Amino acid sequence: MSTGEAEWDSVTVIRKRAEHAKVTKGDAAINAARRAGAVVGIERKVAGGTNKAHSGTDHQKIAKLDRENDVAPPPKISLSVGKAIQQARQAKGLTQKDLGQKINEKTNIINDYEMSRTIPNQQVLAKLERVLGIKLRGKNIGEPFHSK
Repeated sequence: MSTGEAEWDSVTVIRKRAEHAKVTKGDAAINAARRAGAVVGIERKVAGGTNKAHSGTDHQKIAKLDRENDVAPPPKISLSVGKAIQQARQAKGLTQKDLGQKINEKTNIINDYEMSRTIPNQQVLAKLERVLGIKLRGKNIGEPFHSK
Protein backbone atom coordinates (compact mmCIF):
# COMPACT_ATOMS: atom_id res chain seq x y z
CA MET A 1 0.00 0.00 0.00
CA SER A 2 1.22 3.43 -0.82
CA THR A 3 0.78 6.48 1.33
CA GLY A 4 -1.83 7.91 -1.06
CA GLU A 5 -4.21 5.02 -0.45
CA ALA A 6 -3.91 5.29 3.33
CA GLU A 7 -4.98 8.91 3.21
CA TRP A 8 -8.21 8.00 1.40
CA ASP A 9 -9.14 5.42 4.03
CA SER A 10 -8.60 7.64 7.08
CA VAL A 11 -11.45 9.78 8.40
CA THR A 12 -10.83 13.27 9.69
CA VAL A 13 -13.42 14.62 12.11
CA ILE A 14 -13.53 18.39 11.90
CA ARG A 15 -16.13 19.04 14.55
CA LYS A 16 -17.78 16.65 16.91
CA ARG A 17 -20.98 17.62 18.62
CA ALA A 18 -20.72 17.71 22.36
CA GLU A 19 -23.18 15.55 24.20
CA HIS A 20 -25.86 17.58 25.90
CA ALA A 21 -27.81 16.51 28.91
CA LYS A 22 -31.12 15.10 27.84
CA VAL A 23 -34.15 16.36 29.68
CA THR A 24 -36.97 13.91 30.09
CA LYS A 25 -40.22 14.63 31.79
CA GLY A 26 -41.71 11.20 32.27
CA ASP A 27 -40.92 8.56 34.86
CA ALA A 28 -40.85 5.84 32.18
CA ALA A 29 -38.04 7.59 30.27
CA ILE A 30 -36.02 8.05 33.47
CA ASN A 31 -36.38 4.38 34.39
CA ALA A 32 -35.38 3.32 30.85
CA ALA A 33 -32.23 5.48 31.09
CA ARG A 34 -31.36 3.88 34.44
CA ARG A 35 -31.75 0.38 32.93
CA ALA A 36 -29.49 1.38 30.03
CA GLY A 37 -26.83 2.42 32.53
CA ALA A 38 -26.91 6.13 31.81
CA VAL A 39 -26.05 8.65 34.49
CA VAL A 40 -29.34 10.04 35.75
CA GLY A 41 -29.70 13.21 37.79
CA ILE A 42 -33.06 14.35 39.04
CA GLU A 43 -33.54 18.04 39.69
CA ARG A 44 -36.86 19.69 40.28
CA LYS A 45 -37.37 23.36 39.57
CA VAL A 46 -38.70 25.23 42.56
CA ALA A 47 -40.38 27.99 40.57
CA GLY A 48 -40.98 26.05 37.38
CA GLY A 49 -43.64 27.53 35.13
CA THR A 50 -43.96 30.78 37.05
CA ASN A 51 -42.77 34.22 36.20
CA LYS A 52 -40.56 35.27 39.07
CA ALA A 53 -40.83 38.94 38.14
CA HIS A 54 -44.53 38.87 39.00
CA SER A 55 -44.68 36.45 41.88
CA GLY A 56 -47.05 37.20 44.72
CA THR A 57 -44.38 37.41 47.39
CA ASP A 58 -42.77 40.46 45.75
CA HIS A 59 -46.04 42.35 45.79
CA GLN A 60 -46.57 41.42 49.42
CA LYS A 61 -43.11 42.70 50.33
CA ILE A 62 -43.71 45.98 48.51
CA ALA A 63 -47.10 46.41 50.14
CA LYS A 64 -45.56 45.77 53.55
CA LEU A 65 -42.89 48.40 52.89
CA ASP A 66 -45.57 50.85 51.83
CA ARG A 67 -47.49 50.27 55.05
CA GLU A 68 -44.35 50.75 57.13
CA ASN A 69 -43.53 54.11 55.55
CA ASP A 70 -47.07 55.49 55.94
CA VAL A 71 -46.63 58.22 53.37
CA ALA A 72 -49.76 60.36 53.40
CA PRO A 73 -51.42 60.94 50.03
CA PRO A 74 -51.19 64.48 48.66
CA PRO A 75 -53.87 66.76 50.11
CA LYS A 76 -57.00 67.35 48.08
CA ILE A 77 -58.21 70.81 47.27
CA SER A 78 -59.83 72.55 50.25
CA LEU A 79 -63.58 73.02 50.56
CA SER A 80 -63.21 76.81 50.61
CA VAL A 81 -61.53 76.76 47.19
CA GLY A 82 -64.25 74.52 45.75
CA LYS A 83 -67.01 76.78 47.12
CA ALA A 84 -65.24 79.88 45.78
CA ILE A 85 -65.00 78.36 42.30
CA GLN A 86 -68.67 77.39 42.36
CA GLN A 87 -69.88 80.80 43.60
CA ALA A 88 -67.74 82.75 41.11
CA ARG A 89 -68.89 80.52 38.23
CA GLN A 90 -72.55 80.97 39.15
CA ALA A 91 -72.09 84.74 39.61
CA LYS A 92 -70.77 84.96 36.04
CA GLY A 93 -73.72 82.86 34.81
CA LEU A 94 -71.50 80.01 33.55
CA THR A 95 -72.24 76.30 33.62
CA GLN A 96 -69.52 73.80 34.45
CA LYS A 97 -69.40 72.94 30.75
CA ASP A 98 -68.95 76.60 29.76
CA LEU A 99 -66.19 77.11 32.32
CA GLY A 100 -64.47 73.91 31.17
CA GLN A 101 -64.49 75.13 27.56
CA LYS A 102 -63.06 78.52 28.56
CA ILE A 103 -60.08 76.96 30.37
CA ASN A 104 -59.79 74.02 27.95
CA GLU A 105 -60.52 71.33 30.55
CA LYS A 106 -63.22 68.65 30.74
CA THR A 107 -66.45 69.23 32.63
CA ASN A 108 -65.67 66.50 35.15
CA ILE A 109 -62.44 68.34 36.10
CA ILE A 110 -64.49 71.42 36.98
CA ASN A 111 -66.90 69.24 38.95
CA ASP A 112 -64.03 67.60 40.86
CA TYR A 113 -62.58 71.01 41.78
CA GLU A 114 -65.94 72.33 42.96
CA MET A 115 -66.63 69.20 45.03
CA SER A 116 -63.05 69.17 46.46
CA ARG A 117 -62.40 65.64 45.15
CA THR A 118 -59.12 66.24 43.37
CA ILE A 119 -55.49 67.01 44.04
CA PRO A 120 -54.89 70.64 43.02
CA ASN A 121 -53.03 71.33 39.79
CA GLN A 122 -51.40 74.76 39.80
CA GLN A 123 -51.91 75.26 36.05
CA VAL A 124 -55.64 74.53 36.27
CA LEU A 125 -55.97 76.83 39.30
CA ALA A 126 -54.17 79.62 37.41
CA LYS A 127 -56.60 79.24 34.46
CA LEU A 128 -59.57 79.28 36.82
CA GLU A 129 -58.25 82.41 38.56
CA ARG A 130 -57.84 84.17 35.23
CA VAL A 131 -61.32 83.28 33.90
CA LEU A 132 -63.26 83.72 37.16
CA GLY A 133 -61.31 86.78 38.34
CA ILE A 134 -60.86 85.53 41.93
CA LYS A 135 -57.95 84.29 44.04
CA LEU A 136 -57.85 80.52 44.52
CA ARG A 137 -54.33 80.15 45.95
CA GLY A 138 -52.58 81.59 48.97
CA LYS A 139 -54.33 84.02 51.33
CA ASN A 140 -57.70 85.68 50.74
CA ILE A 141 -59.23 82.83 48.73
CA GLY A 142 -62.37 83.99 46.93
CA GLU A 143 -61.47 87.67 46.83
CA PRO A 144 -61.25 89.51 43.49
CA PHE A 145 -58.03 88.78 41.65
CA HIS A 146 -55.99 91.86 40.76
CA SER A 147 -53.05 91.16 38.50
CA LYS A 148 -50.14 93.52 39.10
